[in-house]
Formats: sequence, structure tokens, C-alpha cells
Amino acid sequence: MSEVNARFLGTIPELYDRHLGPVIFEPYAADLARRVTVAPAAPVLEVACGTGILTHQLRARLSPTVRLVATDLNQPMIDYARFKLGALHPIDWRPADAAALPFPSASFAALACQFGLMFVPDKEAAFREVRRVLAKDGLFAFNVWGGFEHNPFGRIAHETIGSFFSADPPNFYQVPFGFYDPDVLRRFLDANDFGQVKLEWLTLEARSSSAKSFAVGLVKGNPVSIAIQERGVALDPIVEALEAALARVGGDYPFRSTMRALVVTARAGAV
Repeated sequence: MSEVNARFLGTIPELYDRHLGPVIFEPYAADLARRVTVAPAAPVLEVACGTGILTHQLRARLSPTVRLVATDLNQPMIDYARFKLGALHPIDWRPADAAALPFPSASFAALACQFGLMFVPDKEAAFREVRRVLAKDGLFAFNVWGGFEHNPFGRIAHETIGSFFSADPPNFYQVPFGFYDPDVLRRFLDANDFGQVKLEWLTLEARSSSAKSFAVGLVKGNPVSIAIQERGVALDPIVEALEAALARVGGDYPFRSTMRALVVTARAGAV
């Protein structure tokens, strides 16, 4: 997979983890991890592990005898996650493209993916690969963000960043908040021999220590920062404008708002 909106490089992993991780990713990671249950010796694969937020939750909940393989397209994200979680029970870190997984067929009992499928350009290939590497009755557990109307922080970030451009604004935020139609997801799952499909909308609180910290993450902790700089625009004025816009909606110290995601579980080859 090669996609400009999936370039989590340079200082992005650290800023992503520090300013966004506790606010929008950890709450959903705790939920998704509790849904991943396997036998004590069954192998589990995580796709698009990022900075290891879901990985941490999975490793803490799964039996120590479970082999946990964590993959991401971006080596800098894996490097950051490995450094951060180095003291945990062994985790097998691997670079991998979600649309071309480097594993034998039917080699995992479960596959988890937190907020990653939205960034895969070839979604048909991604769902096909998930089914290929899962054993029969293997669990597929993932989540995707809902739309802008249910995630004010995403809408505000998208609109604020766009206001700094008279033409060709960065489209990053349309990607994570643009792949959530339950009917579309069911079609992908049905087409790849998944059954026992369950879809659940889950609304949680997005809480940051400050609107400023959240704004830093939303601008500098995402590939949108690369797109902004490539267009010759400075990041700090956008961070300041976004801080003010967020504070008007959720307060300044702390920032509090709502967020919504669709959580999906399915079984490979199940009726």
C-alpha cells in the first residue's frame, strides 16, 4: 500500500501517541481488546498497530502463551511502538501491507485492526487478505470512525485546516471519517466468507488535558502535517486556530467532547 494519507513518518509517531493516543485511541482500544478472545496457545495478528496502543491492551489481556504479531505499514510507527512496549511480554513486530500480508494462509486464530482499514486504498484486497490468513472460525475484530457529524473534533480539524487554503486543501481527515457505512462493510465481509457479523455503534468521551494539546496532535501528529508543509503553509498558526475552535466546542482545560465509532466482529467461514 502506498498512500500519501498514510505517511506516519518523522516526529509524527511520538506526537500522535502523546497528544492523540490517550484522547481518542485508548478508550476504543480497551473496548476492542476485550472482544478478542482466543485459546491459550492460539496466535493473534494485529494489522495497522500504529504506536502500539491496541497492542498494549491485547498483550495485557491475552494469555502469555498467545503469540501476538503486530504489524504496520510504517516502520517508524513500529520502531516507536517497540521502544515504548519493550518491557512487555514478547511481541513479534513486523512491517506489513494490509493488502498483501506476508503470512501463510489460515495461520491466525484472530485478527484485530483499530482504525486502520480506512487508510487502505484497496479495501477489497485487505478484506480478502484478512480472510486468507484467518483459520476457519477465526475472529476478525475491527473498528472504524463514524462520520464528521458524530465526531466534532474531526470535522473541526478538517474545516480549520481547509480555511488556510484557497485551493487544494489537504484531504486527510476525509479518509479516517469516510469509511463507516454498515451496508458496505457487510458486503465486504459477506463477499469474503465471513459470518456471525455483529456491528455496534459505540459513543465515548474524547477528553484531552487541553484544547491546545489536542490541536497539536490533530495537526502535527498526523500525515496532514506533511501535506500542509508540502503546500508551503506553516503549522503553528493552524494549531493556534484549531485550539481556539476546539475550545469553543469542548472547553480549554480540559477539552471534552463526544466521539463515535463502529465496532465490528465476524467469524471466518462461519454460518
